[in-house]
Amino acid sequence: MRIGHGGASALAPANTLASFDAARDVGVDMVEFDVRAWNGDLVLAHTILHARRGASVRLADALAHLSSRCFTDVELNVDVKHVGCEAELLERLRDASLLRRTLISSQVPRVLDRVRAIDPRARTGVSVGGRLARLSRRWRDWRACVLAGLQAERWDAVMAQHRLVDALLLRDVVDRGGRLYAWTVNERYAIASLRQLGVHGIATADPRLFV
Repeated sequence: MRIGHGGASALAPANTLASFDAARDVGVDMVEFDVRAWNGDLVLAHTILHARRGASVRLADALAHLSSRCFTDVELNVDVKHVGCEAELLERLRDASLLRRTLISSQVPRVLDRVRAIDPRARTGVSVGGRLARLSRRWRDWRACVLAGLQAERWDAVMAQHRLVDALLLRDVVDRGGRLYAWTVNERYAIASLRQLGVHGIATADPRLFV
């Protein structure tokens, strides 16, 4: 799957309607965006600093835009940044008739557990970042942790920082019935290499690199 990171964040500001439109115009299968709580609402923002700037798109407005006819063939990857957003996120996705084509991911396993507890039908993916991100989650053996989660059906997919992806990880994920996505890949040669490897999806800030 061709996934636009933040929409198409190399072409327009990430997590904006303009970025979603740019990704659609280039041609993607999925758009990824970040969700967090701010001032009593859910907004699209990667960090709390982005949310504090006050220009973040409200989740309700983003879903209204993405549920329009021109996005019918585009799936969503919602990256939830912290615990506490799950119930409202699911409600808004259901209200917009978008839950079936949404993959909810997070670097916080508890978020995914809460999503599954509320709606076992929701598709989820655990996101694995770089070294510092993994240390913050106290994952000494991150492979064992994410694969055990797949085996136990805590999540359906692994969203791995692309430098962590190799043939062994792909085999182990597939053997457990999961899907492997690589992010965020902004070099054409790396995209070609991951395609040849056989990962299920690749996220990039510039979807033109897929051409």
